[in-house]
Amino acid sequence: MRSPLARAEGLGSAKGGVKHWWAERVSAVALVPLTVWFLGSVIAHAGGDYDAVITWLKTPLASLAMIVLLLALFHHTALGLQVVIEDYVHSDARFAALIAVRLGCLALASAGIVATLRIVFSP
Repeated sequence: MRSPLARAEGLGSAKGGVKHWWAERVSAVALVPLTVWFLGSVIAHAGGDYDAVITWLKTPLASLAMIVLLLALFHHTALGLQVVIEDYVHSDARFAALIAVRLGCLALASAGIVATLRIVFSP
């Protein structure tokens, strides 16, 4: 049931809010164990030297978990910042801000993944 005014203006559900909401929640839930793993690893290697950390990161489990952490972290960041921009930016800068956030998160995730892979595949 829609009001006559809503029918006349063509306003209504954008049909995209549920997908965005679920994506935020799923990425948040994925980040919980990944963040606990990462913090535990940092604490475990706090007294170690550079070579010990590099050796640890070269293990398949650590490198894969690091890449998944980076993907989930920056995906969640982009989703959250998108909501903030959509809620609080009410000018023509909205589109540019959304593109900047997406490209920034993509660049940071890519840089982290490339750095991880360079460490993993270094001799």
